[in-house]
Amino acid sequence: GLSFSLLIRINFLEPYYNVISSDCYNFLITNHGIIMIFFFLMPVLIGGFGNFLIPLLSGLSDLNLPRLNALSAWLLFPSLLFLLYSIWLGAGLGWTFYPPLSSVMFNDSKGVDFLMFALHLAGISSLFGSINFICTLYTSFNNIFISRTSIILWSYLFTSILLLISLP
Repeated sequence: GLSFSLLIRINFLEPYYNVISSDCYNFLITNHGIIMIFFFLMPVLIGGFGNFLIPLLSGLSDLNLPRLNALSAWLLFPSLLFLLYSIWLGAGLGWTFYPPLSSVMFNDSKGVDFLMFALHLAGISSLFGSINFICTLYTSFNNIFISRTSIILWSYLFTSILLLISLP
């Protein structure tokens, strides 16, 4: 993600000096956005810090469903491999996946299919993490006073509920 960002910024050093073509620019924007959102922000900020902070702030030794937690972490690796394979095949849709650019008429590459499959696997990984957070917080709220609960635990609970509603 960082290397794509550097290439994008190098392209903007001079106004009429293009280091990369417009198709390559679309390609870089797509993959930079996907990698940073689905493979950095979601797993690190929600999953990584959640795995660290939820047991720490609720007084538990670990999350309630450790195997689901491990499955959530291990699903990210094949998802990243499918994403890298779609990058190799070349799927430059723009990070919003608007239908004119993602349809077969404009982009008949198999990279789009692998990209969508990678995003589905990353979504399933986030879904499993959200289920684990909700179960852990539900059982820990029974053991502690709700008024003394940290706002971070509440934010993880509501974020997990929103992910559970929006991902499927």
